[in-house]
Amino acid sequence: MTDSSGNEVKFEGSNFLRQRLILSLLSGKPIKVTRIRCSEDTPGLNEAEVSLIRLIDKITNGSIISVNETGTELEFQPGLLVGGNVSHKCCNIRGIGYYLEVLLNVAPFCKVPINATLRGATNHTMDPSIEIMKATAIPVLNNFFLFDKDVELKVVKRAMNPNADGEVLFKCPISRKIKAVQVLKQGKVKRIRGIAHTTKVSPALGHRMCFAAKAVLMKCIPDVYINVDHSKGVKTGSSPGYGIILIAETTEGISYVAETMSYPVNPDLPPPIPEELGQEAAFKLLEEINSGGCVSSCSQSLVFLLMALGEKDVSKYVTGPLTPYSIQFLRHLVDFFGLKFHLQPDTTETEDIGHEFGAPKVRLTCVGVGIKNLNKRVL
Repeated sequence: MTDSSGNEVKFEGSNFLRQRLILSLLSGKPIKVTRIRCSEDTPGLNEAEVSLIRLIDKITNGSIISVNETGTELEFQPGLLVGGNVSHKCCNIRGIGYYLEVLLNVAPFCKVPINATLRGATNHTMDPSIEIMKATAIPVLNNFFLFDKDVELKVVKRAMNPNADGEVLFKCPISRKIKAVQVLKQGKVKRIRGIAHTTKVSPALGHRMCFAAKAVLMKCIPDVYINVDHSKGVKTGSSPGYGIILIAETTEGISYVAETMSYPVNPDLPPPIPEELGQEAAFKLLEEINSGGCVSSCSQSLVFLLMALGEKDVSKYVTGPLTPYSIQFLRHLVDFFGLKFHLQPDTTETEDIGHEFGAPKVRLTCVGVGIKNLNKRVL
């Protein structure tokens, strides 16, 4: 439930806190969130959310953050997005991807380029891994912005829960404005690449995941290559684990992604079978390809944000079925910017090939609000 009367935007509940903080920072509107898990056994903000707010405080100047004694009420007054060199220890309740989503959304609007070092779980069952975000989010940023330098995102040290002590480096330049784009063709899948990663376990598990995934995918396309990445020594965390990441690339430069991984060590449960993880990841990727669109489902909200903030011209984008997270993001764009998208079924692919391929597609159209990065230094 929201109440945007006046300048302050009010919410109830703990859901979608990242979205609300991102849009507060970019719109300059303060937010007030009440009744945060007030009916649960552990009410208030959890450790991951507190850690996220601390990260936001590090990249801004002048932000005012107020939390009541029980943690069930949060008031956030956004400050100036500064950026710069940032080092942050992420809470292991969530993966580094949870925190990286915020940085990806706000980094181009900072005063100086962000150079962030994040420490925590590089691969987490609740959040997309770093390779997933690199394959989907970075191309979206490059599509909307004219950067003078490349966006850099790399895993320095891979780690999994529960003792996640991995390290990720993220560097993002700044830009003055966002251009309007029209991305309407998804193309056909031309190749599939992947990484089967193992940490503190036998590298043979990686090969077993690789073979199982290829057995499924090579029935559909011959160009499949999955690399086995075995982390050891100082380049790995202290917790054992393994998983597989798959990326399908199309002729139009669109990437679809999927991943599976072992859950944290639990003496009451047997470890997952590597072959099952490989097959599961392959089927997830095929489902993602079937959903289609010009962006992977995990980066839909980033596309919507940049379309909304772009210059005052028409932007169009074709996506697959909208995820619940993306639908809520569209609602929040109305709360903060008063901007509504025009959604309609897309029939471009149907007209080209003569029949419908995959899941129904959605064409989103909007005229951006024309936000410019006034924080950027002008020489």
